[in-house]
Parts: sequence; structure tokens; C-alpha cells
Amino acid sequence: MSDHQLDLDQAVLEEEATSLDEPPRFRVLLHNDDFTTMDFVVYVLVQVFHRSEDDAFRLMIQVHSQGVGLAGIYTHEIAETKVAQTIGLARAHEFPLLCTMEEA
Repeated sequence: MSDHQLDLDQAVLEEEATSLDEPPRFRVLLHNDDFTTMDFVVYVLVQVFHRSEDDAFRLMIQVHSQGVGLAGIYTHEIAETKVAQTIGLARAHEFPLLCTMEEA
């Protein structure tokens, strides 16, 4: 085998050994307000965050009683999309529901 072929094989082995870092994760939070209905919060959790009805209801109660609740943890792009979908849906239904994201 030629030296050139050995160099190429070594480069391939080195490239395969390179590990990828996990992307940073972000928490998506729902915040309580005095105007958004509890039913709408459950609806958002089911439609946008794909929660079960029971899980969505429990989380809605947490948001209502504690002021904030964790809707999910996602990569940056997905978290950003979930926040935008939630706010868009809330505004379309004339609710001021606040949805934010923060680094996990």
C-alpha cells in the first residue's frame, strides 16, 4: 500500500473518532396571567407540546398556582418554534398568554 493511501486511511479514522457535542437545551415556560382561560392553556399543551389531556391539565394547574410551568425542554430551534407557535395561537384567540424560553 502506498504512503498516500495510508495517509488517507488515517485521516478517515481520525475523522470517525471525532465526537459531536450535544446541542444546548432550552426550557420552554408558560406563565400565568389573569385573562387566558385554563381550557386554552390545556389546548395549547395538547396541540403544541403534544401532552396528554391529563398531563396538560396537571401542568395547567401548576402554571395557575405557581405562576409558571415547564412545557418542555428542546434544542434552540425547536424551543423557538414552540414559543412562536404558542404566542401566535394565543394572539389569534385574543389571549395574552406568555411563553418564554431559557437555557436549561
